[in-house]
Amino acid sequence: MRNIAYAVLKPIARIKYGARIEKFVAQGKRQYLIMMNHQTAFDQFFIGMAFKGPVYYVASEDLFSNGWVSKLIEYLVAPIPIKKQATDFHAVRTCLRVAKEGGTIAVCPEGNRTYSGKTGYIKPSIVGLARVLKLPVALMRLEGGYGVQPRWSDGTRKGKMRAYVSRVLEPEEYAAMSDEELFALIEKELYRDEGTIDGTYKSKRLAEYLERAIYVCPYCGLSHFESRNDLIECKICRKKIRYLPTKELKGEGFEFPFRFVGEWYDHQCAFVNSLDLASFGDMPIYEEEARFCEVIPYKKKVLIAKRAKLSLYGDKIIVAAENGDRFCLPFEKITVATVLGRNKLNIYFDGKIFQFKSDKRFNALKYVNIYYHWKNTVKDGDENGKFLGL
Repeated sequence: MRNIAYAVLKPIARIKYGARIEKFVAQGKRQYLIMMNHQTAFDQFFIGMAFKGPVYYVASEDLFSNGWVSKLIEYLVAPIPIKKQATDFHAVRTCLRVAKEGGTIAVCPEGNRTYSGKTGYIKPSIVGLARVLKLPVALMRLEGGYGVQPRWSDGTRKGKMRAYVSRVLEPEEYAAMSDEELFALIEKELYRDEGTIDGTYKSKRLAEYLERAIYVCPYCGLSHFESRNDLIECKICRKKIRYLPTKELKGEGFEFPFRFVGEWYDHQCAFVNSLDLASFGDMPIYEEEARFCEVIPYKKKVLIAKRAKLSLYGDKIIVAAENGDRFCLPFEKITVATVLGRNKLNIYFDGKIFQFKSDKRFNALKYVNIYYHWKNTVKDGDENGKFLGL
């Protein structure tokens, strides 16, 4: 199956993504633990083209809850399921079994594809996985993927990207390192900031759906945005920002304070971390409609309401279904909030997994950010906590 897929997907990678994939010629017949940064929806295929033989990918459990499609994927590539943003000991045990059977394993330590162009938060527990498996670690870098296919976009831009193994860590090499040293090395090798001019990425719809990633205006604060073609507009102050083929941002008729999306994203995170959520106890921060499902892990998704009104507060999410049913999801009972794909929202609540999927302009990220800000400041009591879920 890997060889068939390679023959089909290689020209797609070259023509659609402009990808230069460097084969890992030093692989030999050894197995590896592959770690990569995550930029495009095609990243797993780039790994398959760089390495020989089958690769067992660690994938979000949501992939396994789509009925017959999931069964087909399991049969073809046997991915390893993992819970997003949670410690999953079952996934670790599965990785250990695959390693003992001689398999090569690929994992994205970020657990999420970048919204900003910068490599995201990496959980320190990735060090523990490496030490348990005791495999040589191949650190694979993707560069230019954010320019070609940003997570917030539906389209692919004409440009160039590169995928290659930047370094291999042998078991005896990292065994001599402390956990802190190994983690710092992994972070350094996988870090990439796309906030630089490294070529042009051409499309007629360069800014479309940037509002999936951005919801804070530097002039208005919490806001709503709408994009068209290469422009994104704040619906409050009506300022328009143009997204250029160089990935740069330019204000229409004014000096915009951020040159790249990553800078705007950092400002947004800082703004959220400064919010006093207690002031939103009775007044919703955002309200919008979404499709409401319960995810039955490894089986299916059960529709609860085709249309449900979501109200985001400073300490909870209220869901009002079209049939009149009302659900209150207080943050104190939420264990995990995460974004899947471009803009699906998963909430792990009281032993259940709820999924919300709205229209193309839906920003699921703000729900995750607000929840984790509450968790940092209220539940954990860490006023200096800056991690906002991705």
